[in-house]
Amino acid sequence: MWAVLIGAVLIIGGLLFLLQATLRRRPSDPHLMPQGGVTLEPRRQGLRFLGLSRNWPALATIAVGALLLAFGSYL
Repeated sequence: MWAVLIGAVLIIGGLLFLLQATLRRRPSDPHLMPQGGVTLEPRRQGLRFLGLSRNWPALATIAVGALLLAFGSYL
């Protein structure tokens, strides 16, 4: 029972930690695109913030939580 609860908390905590990196990005400001439309996306952000090197602690926490859930459901 405790393994399932701790696993669930670790998975939720890992997801929140993963989302924190995305949500704390600089704020969006409306600006014109070269094609002529308006966008809220930050300029020159790229996809580096989604990489494995920045998010490995959150992914490891989620993996440990999944292992605890599997172990807890086995017992």
